[in-house]
Amino acid sequence: MQFRSGRTMALALLLAMAAGSVSAQQPADYDPWEPVNVRIYAFNEYVDRNVLRPVANGYTRYVPRLARAGVSNFFANINNISVLANNLLQFKLEAAANDTGRLMLNTSFGLGGIVDVATWAGFDKNEEDFGQTLGYWGIPPGPYVVIPLFGPSTVRDGFGFATDTYTNPLNHRDDAMLRNAAFVLQQIDRRVEAMTVESLMSGDPYIFTREAYLQQREYLVNDGEVADQQSDWGDWD
Repeated sequence: MQFRSGRTMALALLLAMAAGSVSAQQPADYDPWEPVNVRIYAFNEYVDRNVLRPVANGYTRYVPRLARAGVSNFFANINNISVLANNLLQFKLEAAANDTGRLMLNTSFGLGGIVDVATWAGFDKNEEDFGQTLGYWGIPPGPYVVIPLFGPSTVRDGFGFATDTYTNPLNHRDDAMLRNAAFVLQQIDRRVEAMTVESLMSGDPYIFTREAYLQQREYLVNDGEVADQQSDWGDWD
């Protein structure tokens, strides 16, 4: 189970359960690459079961909770840069001001983001990425796709994910060892976060993950407004 954010996937899982019959409402072609997606999903699950999950379990067992919180806060603070940029691209100026406050407070007074002082000061964490920005400007999601090792996505969100990854300042450090260590630690942190929502899954795991992801993205792109049915994806034949 490769979830990029445990908090947002928890929301997605709850939305999927609340929707109930959402899979019956979906157009038949919204997952046209399902045979390939299922195989990639199975590969991701194999890697998760044999590598990511054991490492995440060891991480939670041997690393103190306070240290793990510091790691999560640090990566969340780095993410504030992308969130701020995407809020500006969507002309959400009030949210962008909030992101600026979070970034400044946590970077300066939170030991580079290790301590989340901004939340204590009333600056809430926003969830924005370039995939959401593309959705805001009317770009359709396109077919559902499972990315090797990274999990559920769509054509639109795949481009967004690549852009967010490229603009992450950690990925432009000259020290390759530092870059790789930061990447591995961030994936472990994300896997630990996802462990909190695994018990909510039911039925076919591939279908449930797919529906949860699509519900989550619709929710985020529309700022909390979820349509009763997915839009027509017929143009992607």
